[in-house]
Amino acid sequence: MASAPLHRPVLVIDTTGRWCAAALQLADGRILQRDEAMERGQAERLAPLVGELLDEAGIAPGELWRIGVATGPGSFAGTRAGTAFARGLALGSGAQAVGISSLAAMAHEADPEGRAAVFTVHDARRSELVWQVFSRGAAQGEPVRSDVADAQEAFTASGADHLAGSGAQLLDPSATWADHPPLEALLTLTREAGSDTPLPSPHYARPPDAALPGGIIP
Repeated sequence: MASAPLHRPVLVIDTTGRWCAAALQLADGRILQRDEAMERGQAERLAPLVGELLDEAGIAPGELWRIGVATGPGSFAGTRAGTAFARGLALGSGAQAVGISSLAAMAHEADPEGRAAVFTVHDARRSELVWQVFSRGAAQGEPVRSDVADAQEAFTASGADHLAGSGAQLLDPSATWADHPPLEALLTLTREAGSDTPLPSPHYARPPDAALPGGIIP
């Protein structure tokens, strides 16, 4: 694990769902947050929103130590916008850009001490889910995309203590998980990431619905 100096501010952003959200942890440990519900338009709103956070904190982008970004699975446009913004801001500020799986962030939020098994599941729509199992804070295999029936079978077989994510109620109608950006989990995982963590790369739940002329995917 990398050291996690609280004397260096950390910014995290999440535009993978129906929101545009960011959080900034300051040198004294205080956390400032913005979380705005929106179906689309995250690409246009994200830069002003982050600017408002930095202005409130009274710091410049060059003072950031790391910039963490939720890399999905999530909406295609939102995930792409967030990842591109994080990489661009890191390049301009000198901070390290860190990609955090949305599934890992949800698992950490459900089990912050890393003592249990968590089944995290993203509702990819069209009766498809993207899911992954975490045990004691560690991923057990890669994310899997499947139909609801196969995910239900995998959830039952996993014996997980917790069920988290936007698809939780599709597997268990009694699940109380509310879909939201797990900002504090993103902050923790961004601080704990290794110094050799690769640049953020988006994890799309599926390819985009639309293509540019000539069949080029945007």
